[in-house]
Order: sequence, then structure tokens, then C-alpha cells
Amino acid sequence: MSFLKINPKQLNGEVKIPPSKSMAHRAIICASLSNGVSNITNVDFSEDIIATINAMEALGTVINMKDNTITVDGRNTLKNNGGVIDCNESGSTLRFLVPISIINKNKIKFIGRGNLGKRPLDTYYKIFDDIGVKYSFNNEKLDLSIDGKLTSGDFYMEGNISSQFISGLLFSLPLLSGDSRIIITKEMESKGYIDLTISMLKTFGIDIKNNDYKEFIIKGNQRYISRDYEVEGDYSQAAFFLCAGAIGSDVKCLGLDDNSLQGDKEILSILEQFGAKVIKEGDGLKVIGNKLKASIIDGSQCPDIIPVVSVVAALSEGTTTINNIGRLRIKECDRLAAISKELNKIGAKVDELEDGLIIHGVNRFKGGNVESFDDHRIAMALAIASTKCIEPLILKSPYCIKKSYPGFFNDFKYLGGDLNEWNMGE
Repeated sequence: MSFLKINPKQLNGEVKIPPSKSMAHRAIICASLSNGVSNITNVDFSEDIIATINAMEALGTVINMKDNTITVDGRNTLKNNGGVIDCNESGSTLRFLVPISIINKNKIKFIGRGNLGKRPLDTYYKIFDDIGVKYSFNNEKLDLSIDGKLTSGDFYMEGNISSQFISGLLFSLPLLSGDSRIIITKEMESKGYIDLTISMLKTFGIDIKNNDYKEFIIKGNQRYISRDYEVEGDYSQAAFFLCAGAIGSDVKCLGLDDNSLQGDKEILSILEQFGAKVIKEGDGLKVIGNKLKASIIDGSQCPDIIPVVSVVAALSEGTTTINNIGRLRIKECDRLAAISKELNKIGAKVDELEDGLIIHGVNRFKGGNVESFDDHRIAMALAIASTKCIEPLILKSPYCIKKSYPGFFNDFKYLGGDLNEWNMGE
């Protein structure tokens, strides 16, 4: 078992933010569904991205990886029948690929690890029941078998479930012979992720009509067009170092698109709500915090950045409330329980609600032993918290960061972070 001892130290310098995992997933899928060859550059080969690459290869795509570039040949995609798709721990891979795998009649099996089998798939099961697709699953782990074909039509979906279900259908329905509609029955959450999907589809030649997130109209018989694409920097990963700036470090983040559609770009507005200043400095962004004040945060549109936002809230004067984040309970771990428990261990004052957090500000953290729950975002949030600890922070199971940001601790150390690693037997 691995541990990291992180000695309290402010970070200083410039860091190149890794490419967006969300956009890389989408680009790989769209390129794979194109009848041609595409080159996708600036790719970070995290475990989640590898899962999507392997999944598309299982469906017949030919993909070659070299340095930070992948060449995608989609001319044989969807021509494989049968087989197994291993999603590892990637929820995006699973939920995007389920409908894609049955664009043509197919018999396919999905497997995975960790808590992925606990993530609900009822939305797809209802669709399968409605259109006559056979399926079976295991309640204890991801072991899903599907036999059938996706058909066009009207799909009624709740907007407060994961947007990944909606994106999965948006990828798939344009390739069917008939027209389709996705009708949203409850207020849409995570709109930014839907925007990313629709934008990527447009980049690869697919047209989706979005009626104010209440209805999506998808014409059938469309065709993806292969092209070259460069993945932009990831605001969800930049959030860790931007938050470090808000609580006292001096870090400039490079590689971010000012005009990005990424929903996690909301981190800039959230930090401004706490009283921090967002500064454009040359080709980078930095955040300066001074006497942060508590705020009321709606996390429904950007749940992934809430763990590290909680670190900032815990160091802001007053009481912060973070609302509408119940979906964090069904991520790699129960992130609401995990971040409140671990921050409280190091001297924060966090109250856990059913779908939110109440955080009472303190001046500093004391440090001590914490664990990641094998969740990449918990691990990175706690690493950022270490910069405001009095004593060293001992982080258990830190290398779950490979799921999304394999180079995080290299970047952390490059910025002056003081790390010592050791291993213990089970």
C-alpha cells in the first residue's frame, strides 16, 4: 500500500494543464464513428482515456498511439459482432458506449472494476425494455450483457441524472435510419457536458438541434466526417492549481482556452464568489486569494470540482453552503462523505447533508493522516489542502490519480511541492 508524506509548502511557478479528459473521450468516439482516418493530438493517456480507446477497438476501430497523438481509423467501426468491452473504472466509457455498441444488432458484454458496477444504469434498462433489447446484469459488480439493436424514436429522460446517458444517445442516434427526439422531463443538470458533446458532434459533421435543454432533435442517416483535432486544456484539472492560488500559492496555469465550453470552467466564477481574483497573465491564468469570504455554491452544473472547492470553502471566513451535489455519492466513491470526513480529520468543520455540504471556515488545517478512498479527485483535493497545513499530511493510496491526471504529483513537485513516498505491505 502506498503513502505520500506531503510537507506543508506553498506552490510557485507555471504548470501546463493536461488536455481535457472530457473532450478527449468525445473526440476519440467521434473519430472512431467516422468513415476515415483522424489524428487527435494533445492526448493524456490516463486510465479513463485508455478505457475508451480499448472500447472502440473492441468495436472494430483501429487506433495507433504515439507520444501524445492517436491516429483513429474508423472504417471498420461497428463491424465487430460480439465481444467484451472492459471499461476499467471509467463511467464515461460505460455510459457513452452502451448505446453505441448496439447501433448495429450486436451481442456485447461490459465489464469493469472498482465502484463502476454500483453506478446506476436504470435509464438504459428502461430504454431496453421499451425497444425490446435483451439484457442481464450483476448487482454486485459491472457484468452487463446486451443483445439487440438500438432503434430510433422518442426517448424521455430525466435531466437530473448523469448527462452521460444523454450524450451516449446523442452519439448513437444520428447513425440510425429514423429521426429521434430526446425529451427532458426534469431540469437539466451538467449542461456544460451536453454542450461539449454537441460541439464535438458538430466538429465531426453531426447536427443536433437543442431546444433550450428541454428537447434534442436528432435527424437520422447522418454521417460522421473524419478530421484532425487538438484537445484543449482541462479546466477540471486546472481547478486544483487555481484553487491552490486562491488559498495562497502562486501558480500560473497554461494551456487553457478562454472560450472553452467546459462546464468546469465555472471554477473561475466560483473562486470569484469567494473573493479571489482571476488574472489573465500572458498566455496563462492565475488566481490570487486574499481574505476569502464564505459563499453559497450551486454545484449541480460542475460536480467534479466540488471536492477541491470544499478545500477553499474550508479556508474562507464564515459559513459556505454547497447545494445540489447528491450525485457525488455515486462517483468513484461517495465523494460527499469522503471529502467531509477527510477535511474534518485535518481540522476543518464540515457538515454533510443528503445532497450538500455546510462548511465553516477555519484559518489553517492541522495536517495528519488522510485517505483517498481510491478516488482521484479526493486525492488531488487533499494534496492541495496540504499547502495550508501546519504539520505534514500523510495521504494513503495517492496513485489513483492515474485515472485522470497521471502527472499530477510530478507537476505538484515541479511547483515546489515537498513529497516523500513509501510503501507498506498489505
